[in-house]
Amino acid sequence: MSRPKGLCWPKREPLLRSTIEGKSVPVLIDGHNLIGRLPGMSLQDPDDEEGLVRLLASYASRTKKAITVVFDPGEASSLAHTRRHGGVTVVFAPRGSNADALIVRRVLDSHNPREWLVVTSDHELTAKVSRLGARVCSAEAFAVELHAPQAGGTGRKEMPLSNDEVAAWLQVFEKRQRGETSQ
Repeated sequence: MSRPKGLCWPKREPLLRSTIEGKSVPVLIDGHNLIGRLPGMSLQDPDDEEGLVRLLASYASRTKKAITVVFDPGEASSLAHTRRHGGVTVVFAPRGSNADALIVRRVLDSHNPREWLVVTSDHELTAKVSRLGARVCSAEAFAVELHAPQAGGTGRKEMPLSNDEVAAWLQVFEKRQRGETSQ
């Protein structure tokens, strides 16, 4: 069964609506799969994981989503390790395992597999977690979401200063430069 690019599966809804009954759905990301689909990132870059984690931390801060990113084992690591960075849980699989296996295990061990939104474009992983009940979003669609401006914003428009306001602020700064205070 193929799924349309740019949409979440199985509900065929945009990623922005990643809630169930008003609760934010935790996002579980196949890290190296997503890196391969992000413009300006490369799996050949030795700092690719750190770059992705920084991008995800910014996204988590903007959206308040719970994010876990899972990476295949690194060259220097023989044990799985987990760390937190800016609201993102980062998990590296141990040698002899891989990110896909850990993602499937997390969904399988969950009390409610439907609570997970798994981000991957790996067809085999998509099939496994979908059978378990998790929702899946393509890495391509999530890449677009990562770079999208936050919806809503503050509700205020930035207004340019008037010429009078600019002149008033220039006077304030010039006085400060000369050591004068307005007390």
